Amino acid sequence: MKISEVCRQTGVSATTVKYYQREGLVSGGERVHSNQTVYNDSHVQRVKLVRALIDTGGLSVAATKRVLATLDSDDTSLAHTFEAAQHALGVGQAMAGTAEPLARGRINQLVDAQGWHTSQENPGFEVAARTLDAFATIGFEPPDEYLDAYAQAAALIARADLSALGSRTRPDLIAELMVVGTVLGDALIAGLRRLAQQNETADLFPLPAGTPGEKEAT
Repeated sequence: MKISEVCRQTGVSATTVKYYQREGLVSGGERVHSNQTVYNDSHVQRVKLVRALIDTGGLSVAATKRVLATLDSDDTSLAHTFEAAQHALGVGQAMAGTAEPLARGRINQLVDAQGWHTSQENPGFEVAARTLDAFATIGFEPPDEYLDAYAQAAALIARADLSALGSRTRPDLIAELMVVGTVLGDALIAGLRRLAQQNETADLFPLPAGTPGEKEAT
């Protein structure tokens, strides 16, 4: 197929496809003539994947490269893929600060209290700790009940993530869902959380009658 067909199937412009190629996110097509290059379904799938990671998942080009390197690795074992994906996705936030996050100890205590089996190298420790440090800058220290609720919700979501893998049988497709599902899952959580927040605040801060989204009395 021509690049125009890739664009039609993916909704991405030819300029964007060529940008993905220059950045090493999508492989080049096969040149069949001096002025003609052809593409196949694998290019369509890759462009869709890159677009999902960048546009929906909000990843940078550099982070997207790390994620794709994980998927392209010869080692498709679940343990390796999860570990590599966690580091690929967490490094951006984890490196946001240079000093050791002050709240690291509290996150360690939370993980121990939950009985989770994790490695200290998991970037989630630093991401979570720096989040608590950020809360501290506005004078808010999340109480234990607050963190426990987040931890329990995270555990429930993690079980759903793992359960979803059962819908795929090929190792490469399982790896793809593990990585891309983590990225898009973050976006899904954010969207649903905002909807739930509006629902939960409807009783505390009722909207004027007739306002779109007004909670009906039951």
